[in-house]
Amino acid sequence: MTSVLLVVSSANVWTLKDGSKHPTGFWASEFIDPHIVFSQAGYDITIATPGGIAPTVDEFSLALPMNNNDQSSIDDQRSYLAALGTKLTQPVRLEDVEANDYDAVYVSGGHGPMEDLAGNKKIGEVFTTLLSGRDKVAAAVCHGVGALLPAHNQDGTWPFAGRKITGFTNEEETALGFGDKAPWLLESRLRAAGANFFAATAFGPHVIVDGNLITGQNPASAKPSAEAVVKTLSSVSTN
Repeated sequence: MTSVLLVVSSANVWTLKDGSKHPTGFWASEFIDPHIVFSQAGYDITIATPGGIAPTVDEFSLALPMNNNDQSSIDDQRSYLAALGTKLTQPVRLEDVEANDYDAVYVSGGHGPMEDLAGNKKIGEVFTTLLSGRDKVAAAVCHGVGALLPAHNQDGTWPFAGRKITGFTNEEETALGFGDKAPWLLESRLRAAGANFFAATAFGPHVIVDGNLITGQNPASAKPSAEAVVKTLSSVSTN
């Protein structure tokens, strides 16, 4: 059975430039949409967080304005999360996973990853390992793309240098009111690290597939990026 490691931030605050703590967590749809896609594909899903700490959903992701003022959609998302029970509330410790046990890794977004995944040595090792596998897939969406930053080759170089990548843009961060408050901006950091960064229309779906590396720009990109993972894994399994 195809196995996927679905990594979620366990941070519930994001430390801003001025040192203040902004309440955050994982973005609901950026976890739910991929989980549904992978479940429908028949994958064995392992949910992992740093420290094995129960993740916190960012309540802003369940606000009416973030869901087209559709209360039923919000209710459905809350119900989906609740139905997962201990699979979500008692996740696997990220530090204990063996990357080679999985066919794919997918990191969900929200501002949480900026706090506890963008500098996480273990997720960097996982990405480096899976990226090097011809039949493996490395994927992330929105701020979850920040989890690519701590990856490094044995010689210290960044394995994603020169690769086509997208993620939450400076324009989008500014639109949410954090452009001048964030300690650093994801797009800027990825570009500085050597990524061949591609931005599309703000808050519209945008997925980049570069070989076995798949990245999505924002919440609207969660489902299509997960679908791209399924398509890519299906392709490599038949070659």
